[in-house]
Amino acid sequence: MSAPVITLTAIRTDLHARADPADALNLRRFFKAGPGEYGEGDILAGVRVPVLRMLAATYQAAPRRVVLGLLRSPVHEERMLALLIMIRQYTAATPPRCQRIHDDYLAHTAYVNNWDLVDLSAPHLVGAHLAGRNRSLLMRLAKSPSLWERRIAMLATLHFIRAGSFDDTLVLAERLLTDDEDLIHKATGWMLREIGNRDRAVEEAFLKRHARSMPRTMLRYAIERFDEPTRQRYLRR
Repeated sequence: MSAPVITLTAIRTDLHARADPADALNLRRFFKAGPGEYGEGDILAGVRVPVLRMLAATYQAAPRRVVLGLLRSPVHEERMLALLIMIRQYTAATPPRCQRIHDDYLAHTAYVNNWDLVDLSAPHLVGAHLAGRNRSLLMRLAKSPSLWERRIAMLATLHFIRAGSFDDTLVLAERLLTDDEDLIHKATGWMLREIGNRDRAVEEAFLKRHARSMPRTMLRYAIERFDEPTRQRYLRR
């Protein structure tokens, strides 16, 4: 007997049956969805990430049109579920299908529009895809007027950092030193810290060149794991 067809309506019904209105209010504040905030207009249903991961496993076989329907949703958790499904599908896909999933992701970055969505997806759907390939896409994204595309560029390099390769991160970090957005400062400092967790000398070489000109938030994120005397030495520069 063939498996039942997975529909967009069925997934949405299942997801929203698990929503908690109290969580939705808290998440709306957490993801800055109020007027004038970076997530303005985002709709939070109140579904927690572990539940979304369970749903992604349940609906991993969802067809492309259904997944993209979720990704284009105004509801935050539907977009996150779409990304979780795409990651699962990418991991198990043939090279041609991996390319299509990657291309779909890049065509829909307007919907990957909050920090959690970027951080969840970029290492898997951009970083992993560029391993062994030309990485000029990263600089194009880093030059984008879109805050979220710039963050995608930086977070994609987490895949390379985990493999012990730091050059792409350092090049992008230098590019983003003058970025105006706090969320880029945080992402860049975080990736520098990830480098330092693996090779402190590489991170400190970058900091010695740029600590004085780095945005304060970026610097604080980068040195978060340093001992207190070393942290204070950098902060006094």
